[in-house]
Amino acid sequence: MTEGQIYKIHSDFYYIDDGKEFHECKVREILKKQKEKIFVGDFVEFDNGVITKILPRKNFIKRPSVANISQVVIVSALKEPDLDMIQLNRYIALAKYYNIDTVLCFNKEDLKWDKKLKDKIQNIYLPLGYKIVFTSATEHKGIKNFEKLLEGKVTVLCGNSGVGKSSLVNAINPKLNLRTKQVSEKTQRGTHTTRHCEIIKINNQSKIVDTPGFSNVRFDFILPADVDSLFDDIYKFKNDCKYADCLHICEDGCNVLKNINKIDENRYKSYLEFVKEAKEYKERIKYEGKKEEKLKKLVNNKHIAKISEKKRQSARNTIKQKIYKGLKNENE
Repeated sequence: MTEGQIYKIHSDFYYIDDGKEFHECKVREILKKQKEKIFVGDFVEFDNGVITKILPRKNFIKRPSVANISQVVIVSALKEPDLDMIQLNRYIALAKYYNIDTVLCFNKEDLKWDKKLKDKIQNIYLPLGYKIVFTSATEHKGIKNFEKLLEGKVTVLCGNSGVGKSSLVNAINPKLNLRTKQVSEKTQRGTHTTRHCEIIKINNQSKIVDTPGFSNVRFDFILPADVDSLFDDIYKFKNDCKYADCLHICEDGCNVLKNINKIDENRYKSYLEFVKEAKEYKERIKYEGKKEEKLKKLVNNKHIAKISEKKRQSARNTIKQKIYKGLKNENE
């Protein structure tokens, strides 16, 4: 049995790097029946071209599906397209949700942009503990600093299309020649050039995960009361709110609102937008009756819901009642 890491998935084929050579594999039928999702970045066991076991993950991002990541680097353009602070906060919150280290890269420094924006960015995000790098892929500015941040890591590049993710990688290693496209003058948007996730070695020390993008990120998978945990600058005021379930919108005794002047306007706007999306999720699951068991157990290398003893006993009682009822009917 050999261990390796999946670096690319295409159709039903899984491409694995075992550190010495590459392998094209299929998935064992029992894993398909268990509906075990396999991500790019997963470490697996395989034999004779067949994946037999998925090894435990350090972390993952669900969409796009990537596992065992060292960090996320969020790439934004300072110009063409204009910096979208709400979208930037969306990516930051997503990485926070998955508890993955995050670096902020601001590209296209060679273009004409408002230099006051640099101070604004640093004033907002440096106090939150984020590393920041300013770059120009076309003029090779800041590329050494950018390369150093990737050293020895598996990095997911995240950001809108057209911000220069592929150009930055090409600036580090021109031999990779990743496809790039210009931003449309009409829409001020780029076009996705990547069609699938793939781990790419950019040098002997570093790897990046080339992905199709994160453009459809919405917080329609968590409850409204959990959104503030994705914003350190809001969450730190939460404990002194009057109500434990305070959403920091218009509630009486809200400590966040009392300190609203200490929170960046776009950060708070982002928070309100994400809460709105989370409310849609809450409303949907209320009518769908969708509820997931939080406790899980491992059975045959598969995580399944672990039913509480109270629910288990309730189920047993129901079964017993049916048996007794059946016996009674037979005796009558």
